[in-house]
Amino acid sequence: MPTASNGSVSLYYEADGDPDRETVVLLGEAGYGAWQWGWQHAGLTGPFETLVTDLRGAGRSDAPPGPYAVDDFVADVQAVLEAHGRRRVHVVGAGLGGMVALELARVSSRPRSLALLGTAPVGSDLTLDPLFGDPSDPDALETSLGAAFSRDFLDAHPDVVEQVVDWRAAEDATPEAWAAQAAAVEAFDVSDRLYEVDVPALVVHGRDDAVWPVAYGRRLADELPRGEFVGLDGGHLIGIERSRGVNDRLFGFLGA
Repeated sequence: MPTASNGSVSLYYEADGDPDRETVVLLGEAGYGAWQWGWQHAGLTGPFETLVTDLRGAGRSDAPPGPYAVDDFVADVQAVLEAHGRRRVHVVGAGLGGMVALELARVSSRPRSLALLGTAPVGSDLTLDPLFGDPSDPDALETSLGAAFSRDFLDAHPDVVEQVVDWRAAEDATPEAWAAQAAAVEAFDVSDRLYEVDVPALVVHGRDDAVWPVAYGRRLADELPRGEFVGLDGGHLIGIERSRGVNDRLFGFLGA
């Protein structure tokens, strides 16, 4: 099992595909394990090397006491890239992972490009609680998916809902680690420094996102120097709900 270390924090990551191709790093939403990238991982691996890492607090990475800050996650990603021997990468981030991607691009030259799914430049006005479900409570996990997906998707795909609940029970953050990650979202604000993020940036947002409103995505794209906005019908986990549309846009953006 490959791991990297940021001080005393052990960070799990997994790389797949041809290491001679450009690398796409996938950074996830608060509380969720790497399961959330299954819909992008399969499509991107081949044209690219893909690297999925569990953020501290979730999945197979350590969960030190919180609260956490986005700077902590940026340092973690840097440690993973050093361990894997990658200098420059494309970064795809969802929610909290998108905030980490933005800050990584602001403070380093590592990102070649950013793809930001359902994220925002500031977190103080967001209420993430509806997305959380205790991994030990399957009913709570299923109920909280009502904030992650549109009602149309939930009704049409009960098999996906059942599978996601199982994955969440195995990989998602504990209540304590969830609170530590959510604190990082709440404290994040790069709204007055977006001009410093000068790499190409694709902003994809669900028009029916109930937790990270679509207005945040539009604002983000408008204020990034090289931002492009794409709105899709669907909820917060747009990479799952509209996986084909998201993947098509990722391929076009990344030049696959």
